[in-house]
Amino acid sequence: MSSAEKIELAVDGAGAGMRLDKFLSENSSLSRSYAAKLASDGMVKVNGAYADKKHKLSPGDIITAELPEPEALEAEPQDIPLDIVYEDDSLIVVNKPQGMVVHPAPGNPDGTLVNGLLYHCRLSGINGVIRPGIVHRIDKDTSGLLVVAKTDAAHEQLSAQLKERKALRQYRCIVNGNIKNDDGTIDAPIGRNPNDRKKMAVVCGGRRAVTHYRVLERFGRYTYVECTLETGRTHQIRVHMAHIGHSIVGDPVYGSKKEQFKTNGQLLHAKTIGFVHPETNELMRFDSELPGYFEEILKKLRNMAGS
Repeated sequence: MSSAEKIELAVDGAGAGMRLDKFLSENSSLSRSYAAKLASDGMVKVNGAYADKKHKLSPGDIITAELPEPEALEAEPQDIPLDIVYEDDSLIVVNKPQGMVVHPAPGNPDGTLVNGLLYHCRLSGINGVIRPGIVHRIDKDTSGLLVVAKTDAAHEQLSAQLKERKALRQYRCIVNGNIKNDDGTIDAPIGRNPNDRKKMAVVCGGRRAVTHYRVLERFGRYTYVECTLETGRTHQIRVHMAHIGHSIVGDPVYGSKKEQFKTNGQLLHAKTIGFVHPETNELMRFDSELPGYFEEILKKLRNMAGS
């Protein structure tokens, strides 16, 4: 089988006795499930011999893994209901629900926002067949507003505004703990977590990331916060809030293991977006309501605080 990439790793003392799939996932960009599948498919060797995913490693072992050519992905139009806030010939502003992926990727080939948008209208071709029109993204379990470009000219203009920090992106979140200050700025660089490549972290040498926050309400063990992005790094608000000791409630990656509230992901909503229209130069600003489940938890917190 042809391979697009080959991974070679040497096992150190810390890997002694560790399962093969676990070691692979912790020392590469592979997920544990994908590492286990590669081993089951005969794509992983230890010291030149094919090994099972449960194989226990010893210091000095040499692991080689062949990654098959990725399957070609292409976004197909799908009739998916969309919450369209605004639309014209140049762009479209959409309120994305929690749980929806923005564009196709391995593991999420369809059912994404892009699939639904392609059914509804034409999109800019700048980002190719997988991410047409996508100027910026929000995470699967983050809800809220995105602006998507219909034309290449609009795409270039909107991307430039984001790069030059001229666009407005404000979020609402509920975080763990009582934030000391009423407002503040987190200026801390973000990059891949060196101990877990599937996560982001505040790291020396990462890309500059700036988040401004303002406390809206306090509930003792929880705080309701508005966050404004100055930069737009992957998982920025989630990483920054966790970095200052106030992870977002419900965050399965950067949050607390013990959660009082049952959520389907982080309580983070992209509430407001603003930009200059790429064709008319008009200042555009859009606001969205908090999702029902978010409002319900706020209501519970207010009742608890008042009791």
